[in-house]
Amino acid sequence: MANALTVELDGDTLNALDRLARQTERSRDSLVAEAVHDFVEVNAWQLQKVESGLAAADRGEFASEADVARVRAKFAPRA
Repeated sequence: MANALTVELDGDTLNALDRLARQTERSRDSLVAEAVHDFVEVNAWQLQKVESGLAAADRGEFASEADVARVRAKFAPRA
């Protein structure tokens, strides 16, 4: 069962939403509902990862110096 929600958007965002709705032949409501759904999913995933990381830290599970050095080397600029 869907529930109603009122959202206030600035003019530029509303105009962009309307353009997107026309271009995709979808309604404002469906685009906003999808955006909110995706936002909630991503934030829930991020929070779960943070909570998992904090729990691991509480257990004393940290990366070793060798692990950190390996990752730093992987992303270091190449000369």
